[in-house]
Formats: sequence, C-alpha cells, structure tokens
Amino acid sequence: MKVEIYSDVVCPWCYVGERRFEAALAQFADREQVEVVFRPYQLDPNAPQTGLPLSTYLERRFGKGVDEMLQHVTENAAGEGISIDWAAAIATNTRNAHRLIQFADREYGAATQRKLVDGLFLAHFTQGVDVGDMDALSAVAEAAGIDRERARAYLASDQGTAELDDALREAAELGISSVPTFVFDGWFAVQGAQPTATFLQVLNEVKARSSVPTEQ
Repeated sequence: MKVEIYSDVVCPWCYVGERRFEAALAQFADREQVEVVFRPYQLDPNAPQTGLPLSTYLERRFGKGVDEMLQHVTENAAGEGISIDWAAAIATNTRNAHRLIQFADREYGAATQRKLVDGLFLAHFTQGVDVGDMDALSAVAEAAGIDRERARAYLASDQGTAELDDALREAAELGISSVPTFVFDGWFAVQGAQPTATFLQVLNEVKARSSVPTEQ
C-alpha cells in the first residue's frame, strides 16, 4: 500500500495529522507493507523569502483575533505530544524545504524523507528555526541522516525547482486544496488531521479492498 501525504511543514494541522497517522500505522498489522511518501503543498506560495515572526505574519494576513485559533491548535497538538512555541515560530516561504524533502526521497529513500519531515516540523513549531534558511535546512537534513554539505550545495543550486513546480501543479490538478490530505493507493483520499482510530480504519479498509480479486 502506498500513502501519499500532501502537507506543508509550516502547517500545524499537518504536524498533528502526521503524528496521528503514525500512531495508526504503528497499530496496523501490515505496517511493513506500507510505503509513505510526502508530497508538496504550500499554504502560502507568497510567504516571505526572509523569515519574520509568525505573530507579525499572521496579523498581517488575518488581522487580530487569531489567539483563539492558535489555542485550539495548541491543545490538539499537546494531545499528540507536540509542543508548539508560537512566540518563537518564524513565518517563511517553504519552497526550499519542499525541494529538500523531494531530494531526500529521491536520493535517500522514504524512511529518510519521513525523518526529515519530522525534523522540519519540530524545527519550525518547537525550536523557532527558520525553515526557509538554507543553513538551517542543511542542519535539519544532517540530523535526518543526509550529508550536510550535499544538502547545502543542492539548496544553493536550482536543482529540483522544475520538479517541485510540476509536483505542485499535479496536486492542484488532483484537486488538493487543503492539507493535510492523505491519498491511499492513488484512489482513496482523507482530508484533515483525523483521529488515529479513523486512520487505522482507513488502512484496514484499503487493505481489504485491495485483497478482493477483480472480475475478469
């Protein structure tokens, strides 16, 4: 079974949803047969290239009154063992982060890509790291098992740019309009940070359906 997760590393619900999916996967009997791949999506393609305090960015984009929304996210995140430091978080453009995520999958494999994504979530939401900065991205890459200098050289080039544009366009063509979106075996999509039990139910249903022989 292949599960494609469309997400953005500055999306808190993507972080929560990925954590819940991981919990479901740990309970799934055939978890070793599941391939998980992260696909790119940008919440704000026009986000600044130079990082700025998230609080400033949110006020500019949505106006005042976002505290209640953030509190709701914080409570859900805490339920999954995630600590979010909104005061330290930095708003930034995620194109380079997505390029690196694709590079990780292509050159190091899905397991390393998953470690990288988890590291990027942690860096952005808990550690106050600018995940648009090339040096910061290279450090997170190294922690995930990627050669730091190789990652830095890749990010400094224009490699992966066309690939990323194609992937973002493909997501739009598939109708991906919100994240997280989980696509199971290319035909069954689940949107949002669903409860762990829901993800486990979907895993079992997709497995059962794929086991039913088709009529000739």
